[in-house]
Amino acid sequence: MPIVTRFPPSPTGDLHIGSARTALYNWLYARGQGGSLVLRLEDTDRERSTQQAVDVILEGLLWLGLDYDAGPFYQTQRFDRYREVVAQLQGAGKAYPCYCSRERLDELRATQQAAKEKPRYDGHCRDNAAADNGNPPVMRFRTPLEGEVTIADRVRGMVTIANNELDDLIIARSDGTPTYHLTVVVDDIDMNVSHVIRGDDHLNNTPRQIHILDALGAERPIYAHMPMINGSDGKRLSKRHGAVSVLQYRDDGILPQALLNYLARLGWSHGDQEIFSMAEMQQMFDIDDINKSAAAFDQEKLLWVNQHYIQQLELEELMQHAAPHFVAAGIDISDKQQFAAVVDAQRTRAKTLVEMAEKSHPFFGPFNGFDQDAAKKHLRPVAAEPLKLLHERLAEIETWEAEALQKTVEAVAETLELKLGKVAQPLRVAVTGASASPSIDVTLMLVGREQCLQRLSLAADFISARAAET
Repeated sequence: MPIVTRFPPSPTGDLHIGSARTALYNWLYARGQGGSLVLRLEDTDRERSTQQAVDVILEGLLWLGLDYDAGPFYQTQRFDRYREVVAQLQGAGKAYPCYCSRERLDELRATQQAAKEKPRYDGHCRDNAAADNGNPPVMRFRTPLEGEVTIADRVRGMVTIANNELDDLIIARSDGTPTYHLTVVVDDIDMNVSHVIRGDDHLNNTPRQIHILDALGAERPIYAHMPMINGSDGKRLSKRHGAVSVLQYRDDGILPQALLNYLARLGWSHGDQEIFSMAEMQQMFDIDDINKSAAAFDQEKLLWVNQHYIQQLELEELMQHAAPHFVAAGIDISDKQQFAAVVDAQRTRAKTLVEMAEKSHPFFGPFNGFDQDAAKKHLRPVAAEPLKLLHERLAEIETWEAEALQKTVEAVAETLELKLGKVAQPLRVAVTGASASPSIDVTLMLVGREQCLQRLSLAADFISARAAET
């Protein structure tokens, strides 16, 4: 059987971490096994499904680089097919109309709860010809009353559920629209899905879906139900744990490669290896290696992985990802040579692309002034002489290159018999406004001759004004 996996999100909100991991695992298994991935949008919840949510899902998958081989398919465009299957099941005696009113069902549920019984439909209309009261009926699936269903799950192992634990579920509403369990089964059959890889919150749905598969004479897919992602406190992952939508991670300066690498390790491992290329993940990933216990989301670990990719990514690709963040920070990156030099210099100093952009203001455009704390510590009267001499010596340099700049700073420190830090740090604050930047030679190179000299003059004026106040 050809391997076909599927990613079937409901377009009712953002694409979140749990769904992104599901998409990734299905993508990895399909790619690694030479199979294909189907994208299916389960949009039968007409009140909550929106085009905006569809667009967000598609944009998120595109940003992550998780392509698909078929789709996107929309369930709302397949209603005729679902009605056909409902009629087929009814004609085969596998489904029946249920005329029970909402009031009767509510009363039944209340009685069962009072008796501390599991709420379930009691089969009132199952074989009751007199149940037809003229009201539009729902259609219920005729669940076997005896026996059991065994799921050979590739993650959870053998899972057995007794049929008497299940009731006759609704497969079509009174207006004829299909319900989740029916549409999922029909879609998986029609789309030749061989492997269903999803969260274990769907495990309880599986026996119901297997019954429908069996009733239609279809082959069961292979199931792999992976544990959910928890927060660091062991509770279900939520925004308070730092988990946000996939596109929010993009906007926060996380690289797609980093997020995919991190998500892959949230529930799967290959020895002690932490960093994987996409090629390695495709080659190594197997659903049999998915962990049985829930993974814990760790924001700091994600930042660590992201920092690794910022440092290792090819410069041209890193620039492409960084560019929107620099523009959003109000930085003009039209000088591509300068932009490339800054990104390359800053890649070892930032955990996110947003942080990189924020730290890069001194290397573009007008000077934004001195950080108050940095100036208070380093632009003191004692720094006036070193900065004055630096201004003189730097102005004399013919070729503004890193080696010459470094030698000039060292020469000033030697002339004044000062440690290099006593010269370089006031200089750094003078030309960038901050106490942290790349190495002093790179910093001077990136700021440029004209701006360096202008800012040294501003620093001298700042020190003079400060001295006058004391």
